[in-house]
Amino acid sequence: MPRLLIENGRLIDPSQELDRVGNLLIEDGRIAAYDVSPHGDEQRIDAAGRIVAPGLIDLHVQLREPGAEEDETVATGSAAALAGGFTSIVCLPNTAPPIDTPAGVQYVRQRANRAAGCNVFVLASVSKERAGEELSEIGALVEAGAVGFTDAPRPIHNAELLRRAFQYSSMFDKPVFNHPEMLELSRGGVMHEGLVSLVLGLPGMPAEAEDVMTARDLRLAEATGGRLHLMNISTSGSVDLIRRAKDRGVAVTAEICSQHFTLTDESMRTFDPNCKVIPPFRSEDHIAACIQGLRDGVIDVICSGHAPRALEKKMQELDQAPYGMINLETALALAITRLIYVEGFSWSQLLATMTCNPARVLRLEKGTLQIGADADVTIINPDREWEVQPPYISKSANTPLRGRRLRGKAEHVVVGGEVKYSDRQHSLK
Repeated sequence: MPRLLIENGRLIDPSQELDRVGNLLIEDGRIAAYDVSPHGDEQRIDAAGRIVAPGLIDLHVQLREPGAEEDETVATGSAAALAGGFTSIVCLPNTAPPIDTPAGVQYVRQRANRAAGCNVFVLASVSKERAGEELSEIGALVEAGAVGFTDAPRPIHNAELLRRAFQYSSMFDKPVFNHPEMLELSRGGVMHEGLVSLVLGLPGMPAEAEDVMTARDLRLAEATGGRLHLMNISTSGSVDLIRRAKDRGVAVTAEICSQHFTLTDESMRTFDPNCKVIPPFRSEDHIAACIQGLRDGVIDVICSGHAPRALEKKMQELDQAPYGMINLETALALAITRLIYVEGFSWSQLLATMTCNPARVLRLEKGTLQIGADADVTIINPDREWEVQPPYISKSANTPLRGRRLRGKAEHVVVGGEVKYSDRQHSLK
């Protein structure tokens, strides 16, 4: 493997409070040194005017293989992740069959190795067949390589099952991920319940559907000492509940998907099925509370929430169309556009939510530029403006962002010391 020298970039690594201009040497797949001069035998990347960050990590991706390859595959999802700046992704178990056996975990890992793209980690199903009734074989799944457990995007509705999942997963120091949604309150909804849904005459999903489940999950995590990761946070009530739980020392982390602090329930005025996502796009007051939660560290992680759906699945009546949108290729730019250039976040604040914080959730030895660490690196052009337009690298095209102008773009992505993506090879206009 050739040595790789990244020159003249602004090195930002929140894990070690690093923020300065310099060179970064990669050798034998690891971070080797800072501020070395070229010897002439290196592959070189001039990163002047660019940000050189630890490789981005996405904790919330649907890859849909096996069983729904018309939506996405491990190979196409990995390629889309690289184009978005992600060097590592964590996939959900909502496949057919679900990832609830060691063979299922190994299948996805083998497909990822064959794709030779980004790192792919696997969340296994908490319950057998994702039915929410019987606990999966936690120990065997950990041995097969599962990094955590969830039934997402389906919520873990059975409180006793979740309690036992915390107890068993704690034996292996693995987190339980849950999508907080009380189905009795949200079932049949297509958008956020509020003034806009009333005007449009569309069935709504109240914020309380998330808040009630969040409160239950926090209480069970506190009672058992289990590690809880709350997915898809989108309401002010959830932010407040998580803040108070963290103050009490509950072992909880939380995520928000970048589209949920970018788009509001007003987007549903188009009646576009691509705007039908779960949780729904909320009103501005909820978005403001979530952004404050990110600023305060109450919400730890920014994800893509990538949920690809084939064209024919979204081309249905709004109440029949499945939830979800693609976001691997746009998640970083959405975060930069809103949080850096509108909300005034520092680059270190933003990058922590996409590098060292998600690595800490899963105890991954990733998300850092420390000497000796795996050489996963994302080089970002912070000023590049571009428009979201097809063709997309993802196999699906279900996005409400088409035609939207964004700022910030990953231009080179290095995984294990190899340049796996260069914007000269692929481009979104």
